[in-house]
Amino acid sequence: MSKPYSDAANIPVNASQPVLTYHPVTLDVPGRPVPLEVKVSIPATGTDLPLILLSHGHGLANFLSSYNGYGPLANFFAAHGFAVIQPTHLDSTALGLRDTDLKDAPLFWRDRATDMHNILDRLDDIEAAVPGLAERRIDRDRVGAVGHSLGGNTVSLLLGAQMLDPDDDRPKDLSDSRVKAGVLIGAPGTGNDEHFAEWAKTNYPVLYYTDFERMTGTSLIIVGDQDLNPNFSNRLSYRADAYSASPGGNKTMVTMYGAGHIFGGISGYDAAETDDENPERVATLRALVWAYLRSRLYSADPSWKNAVNALENGEDPMAKVETR
Repeated sequence: MSKPYSDAANIPVNASQPVLTYHPVTLDVPGRPVPLEVKVSIPATGTDLPLILLSHGHGLANFLSSYNGYGPLANFFAAHGFAVIQPTHLDSTALGLRDTDLKDAPLFWRDRATDMHNILDRLDDIEAAVPGLAERRIDRDRVGAVGHSLGGNTVSLLLGAQMLDPDDDRPKDLSDSRVKAGVLIGAPGTGNDEHFAEWAKTNYPVLYYTDFERMTGTSLIIVGDQDLNPNFSNRLSYRADAYSASPGGNKTMVTMYGAGHIFGGISGYDAAETDDENPERVATLRALVWAYLRSRLYSADPSWKNAVNALENGEDPMAKVETR
């Protein structure tokens, strides 16, 4: 059995408070094959709440790849002062659309980014639907995005990364300037090298065309030093491409020691898909993400500096931090 852990490992965060969760909020989106459903989690008190858009991964579990997943992250962020909105993207296993002939199936990579645009476009509708949010408790000028795995790809698109569909003449810009900072956790890398696996070329060919050269948005890239999946690439640095292949000046990377693709269990409590279960790693990761977004959305907030100091000066650091 894994050892107990504190709310945020040894990373300093503010006091937690009760969380209110409301779902589903259903948004009818023209042209979308099913309505867009989101879950909203908010601290019980507070105004001018910064917002996190949390994008799930493409995993095989039935409901972790939906707004029902990522409780260890969403609940923590809300308990510590963020409003959190989680969409169920079209690639969710729960929707059963992956094997259809819909455009962009099975990944629905374009629709994922568009889901985030629609959420921001319709914050008034979301607030009106959720008890306690009608007073415009969300601060629209302080928006961050967090995504794991394919969700990390979604966040990268919001920050300026592009993907060229072979059926298109040129890549489509899916960036959104309303997203002030993004966090990519275990995101797919670039595929246009000899290390990109045949399995990925066959099943997810669009990943071959991932391009980070235009990802100018402020971002934190989190990678695991054991996150190697030969179905995608036999290059360990694959998950770090968003850091190394994007423009510098506002990029940070955290390398988590001993972490596989689920980073100790971020996708769900006691999730069967976690092969590196480590509650302390989960606690460290989510506290680092919290601190990073606090300092990026509030320029005078010292949370990130304090977090890095605590991480580096700890008795047995779980990660290292670098910037470019």
